[in-house]
Amino acid sequence: MTALTFDNRFVTELPGDPETSNRRRQVLGACWSAVEPTPVAEPRLLAHAREVAELVGLTPNDVALPEFARVFGGNALYAGMQPYAACYGGHQFGNWAGQLGDGRAITLGEVVNARGERWELQLKGAGPTPYSRSADGRAVLRSSVREFLCSEAMFHLGVPTTRALSLVDTGEPVVRDMFYDGNAQAERGAIVCRVAPSFIRFGNFEILAARDERALLNQLVDFTISRDFAHLTGTVAEQRAAWFREVCERSARMVVDWMRVGFVHGVMNTDNMSILGLTIDYGPYGWLEDFDPNWTPNTTDAAGRRYRYGQQPAIVQWNLVRLAEALRPVFDTPEPLEAGLDAFLAVYDSAYERMMSAKFGFAERTASGGNVTLDDAEQQLIREAFGLMNAAQADYTLFFRALGHVPDIIPPDATIVGVLGDVFYHEDVLVTHNEPFMQWLRRWHAHVLSTGSSSSARRARMHRVNPKFVLRNWIAQEAIDLADQGDNTRIHELLELLRAPYDEQPGNERFAAKRPEWARHKAGCSMLSCSS
Repeated sequence: MTALTFDNRFVTELPGDPETSNRRRQVLGACWSAVEPTPVAEPRLLAHAREVAELVGLTPNDVALPEFARVFGGNALYAGMQPYAACYGGHQFGNWAGQLGDGRAITLGEVVNARGERWELQLKGAGPTPYSRSADGRAVLRSSVREFLCSEAMFHLGVPTTRALSLVDTGEPVVRDMFYDGNAQAERGAIVCRVAPSFIRFGNFEILAARDERALLNQLVDFTISRDFAHLTGTVAEQRAAWFREVCERSARMVVDWMRVGFVHGVMNTDNMSILGLTIDYGPYGWLEDFDPNWTPNTTDAAGRRYRYGQQPAIVQWNLVRLAEALRPVFDTPEPLEAGLDAFLAVYDSAYERMMSAKFGFAERTASGGNVTLDDAEQQLIREAFGLMNAAQADYTLFFRALGHVPDIIPPDATIVGVLGDVFYHEDVLVTHNEPFMQWLRRWHAHVLSTGSSSSARRARMHRVNPKFVLRNWIAQEAIDLADQGDNTRIHELLELLRAPYDEQPGNERFAAKRPEWARHKAGCSMLSCSS
């Protein structure tokens, strides 16, 4: 076994819960509670991400050892690990929820690899903690497969995200009521090991502010800057101002990437917001298929649609305002916080325009300050495109990928399906939407040709931001159904496929196809619950 180096700064530099029992309770004056994973009956490795294993310093031989499955199934610890659950609160669906904490997540420790990089290893589904409330702290196979695959899929799409090291079958059943309708069933249990430089969330600061634990709030802020933002310099006040601004800017860039690839998080509570601007906590997420800016994949969100696709940027901003409110006691004046929130808007607007310019194949132009600017005609083309996509039920991923393949010459009698292919879900698209869509397509086409770039150059630029493959829910569900029957081959197949989401990958066209009709309303393929 390769020796790993742990320094575990979170538990060595921040105060912990003096009580060591695992009873559910309010934890005051502490950032964490010591708790070990609850052993399972028969931990068995189902899959692992080889790149992540390498990141944390584990070799293929280490992964092959029985000890690996025991450690990442919760039955053993490597030397130097100091497991704990973190204390945090949060706003859930717009309302303050009080203490939440790691109810089914247990951090094993912070490993420092040979390059000096810090990676926190966290098990999800490893048993109860003091923050579990009435839950069992476990996770089912379906939710674990989804988190494992999506973590890695998002990374290879270029979206800021936590990673996933391993997926371990526990050999034990877990009872879940998938849609909270009184029909609880026993399902296979599993544990994912999540990996990130830090799992600190907005809620870690919110709970301390809500309890008026100001000294500890100051300590946590300075610790976070020292450990996770060590590049910041200056006085304490200057570091704190620069830190909050960077949190806002990272969050802006993260949500722009969500919008780019059509990802819908589904449960953007403040306790699910990473201080590093990473996508965190993959639960009832989904990918846009037929374009609908009001779509949410979360059954709990179905009525209010608070976390719908089109509102995600506004929710990130709302969450940052809540964070700013929590941090106000550690700032002498509100101006640095206001400046950070202004920076969110500036960075979002600039990054969004740059992203849309690339998605639509427009020529890059920069204004003063280095920002990409869209002219009036381009902004109009974008607005019209999304309106037409919504009306014609265009598949978000397929539409943009096909747009990159439009040739230099479009025949006079061409139809929208003839040019773009089978990318629409609307049954009568040629009858009801062909003429307005073709009028738009010809105006877009004339505009991009007027810039003088070749079709191959335009295609390359568009294909760098418009993936061919995303982890559609129906594709993930097929892998889950097979794994539930003991066949893990699809998990491995998807893990390999999603390593190159922008490549054509001949032979894998099925995984780039639009949603089949059988998946339109199937559980796990359309709407999901927070237990998913």
